[in-house]
Amino acid sequence: MLLAELATASADVAATSARLAKVGRIATLLAELASAGDAHIVAVAVSWLTGELPQRQIGVGWAGLRALPPPAATATLTIADVDSRLTRIKAVVGKGSQAGRAAQVADLFGAATAAEQMFLRRLLTGELRQGALAGVMADAIAKAAGIPAAEVRRAAMLAGDLPAVAAAALTGGPAAMAHFRLQVGQPVGPMLAQTATGVADALERLGGTAILEAKLDGARVQIHRAGTDVSIYTRSLDDVTHRLPEVVDAVLALPAEHLIADAEAIALQPDGRPHRFQVTASRFGRKTPTDVQRLSVFFFDLLHLDGSDLLDLPTGERLAALDTIVPASQRVDRLCTSDPDAAAAFLDRVLAAGHEGVMAKSPTAPYEAGRRGAGWLKVKPVHTLDLVVLAVEWGSGRRTGKLSNIHLGARDPATGGFVMLGKTFKGMTDAMLDWQTRRFTELAAGPTDAYVVPLRPEQVVEIAFDGVQGSSRYPGGMALRFARVLRYRDDKSPAEADTIDTVRALYER
Repeated sequence: MLLAELATASADVAATSARLAKVGRIATLLAELASAGDAHIVAVAVSWLTGELPQRQIGVGWAGLRALPPPAATATLTIADVDSRLTRIKAVVGKGSQAGRAAQVADLFGAATAAEQMFLRRLLTGELRQGALAGVMADAIAKAAGIPAAEVRRAAMLAGDLPAVAAAALTGGPAAMAHFRLQVGQPVGPMLAQTATGVADALERLGGTAILEAKLDGARVQIHRAGTDVSIYTRSLDDVTHRLPEVVDAVLALPAEHLIADAEAIALQPDGRPHRFQVTASRFGRKTPTDVQRLSVFFFDLLHLDGSDLLDLPTGERLAALDTIVPASQRVDRLCTSDPDAAAAFLDRVLAAGHEGVMAKSPTAPYEAGRRGAGWLKVKPVHTLDLVVLAVEWGSGRRTGKLSNIHLGARDPATGGFVMLGKTFKGMTDAMLDWQTRRFTELAAGPTDAYVVPLRPEQVVEIAFDGVQGSSRYPGGMALRFARVLRYRDDKSPAEADTIDTVRALYER
């Protein structure tokens, strides 16, 4: 199949907000792919449509895509050809690798049409926003393969690999789903949480009683043990076992031969308070663990124990099993309560200890691997800043023709200018998009036909965010975590915007 056909399907999916229409369009494409009988290409297409590369990272980002050749007039690239090219680009390492990758990227984009270039650009930069998320994709796979959606979701949950499930379903039929089961050593998609506005809201949504757990600002890990063999996977299911020997040692000290557990790895200061997240994250980026901050591990769920699968058991029963093998010093702090005051006090204690917030969990909920289930709710304090919009990007899909993704800057009193802290497209209503398209066209400080439109720094926007993290991508060395727009502040001038010093104080705190 030509890449152009997949790019067209991606654009069609992005252009509609109707879930059934998205499912139907993807299912049609997948059925056509399956008719060729190539399971690998089916898996590649599913990866791309959900915004992922099978190769994960290939060493190409925004900087490598700034200057590209003009698009080809005719579509000739196939999905298989592009996948092979991306694999070859990833393989370019060592001296001269940057120039080598750049040459191959230019060759790839020179063979792509304008629509294909747009698709590839967004895929490679992680900004392919079309609504083909895991839930929609699972339903589309089920529809194309003629398999109940629940069976596809279950298989994807246990495999931790939706593209592999798609390939099996579309080339092997319903019988292929039986091959996907919980196995020690095979990572599964982690259960995710929805958001609650506070602990009282969480208690109400969970039926009045909840298990509250400290939400640590570390790195979530999934741990597998089979005898003396231990495997550790990140939230994205990357194997990082060799980078965390102290976590391996902690797992081997537990009185169990076979297990699958959910845990948090975190760097702690001598007084027990957490280091900044970047200290923990740096361990995951190092290939060798020498001369670095040691990590502590805290367990919070158990999916398998010595031959017994636990993920379908209620949370309370899974935690009871966890408590039999993990000492209290290696479990996250926990409180089961139906009292809003006790819940609020627990949250206050967790925040005072330097952690992110709390997780509120239904005592009766199963472990819904790979899903953002209603049985888990996260409660975190929200910070806000008044920042200035420095530039804006044209949107795609349903936002085509609208100025969407905004670049955020804090005021720098020392220079009189602004320091960029990141970008966001979240929190914008349709009415807001219409307004900001008109407003930012008026504020344009350069051509409006470029992908990024620079602006005169005059518009203040109130931004909510979860925290500040270190970042080498931006000149201030910091970036906002999970930034989203609350409202535009026409009542404030840029001179009243928050300063980079305020942001740095939040970061230091």
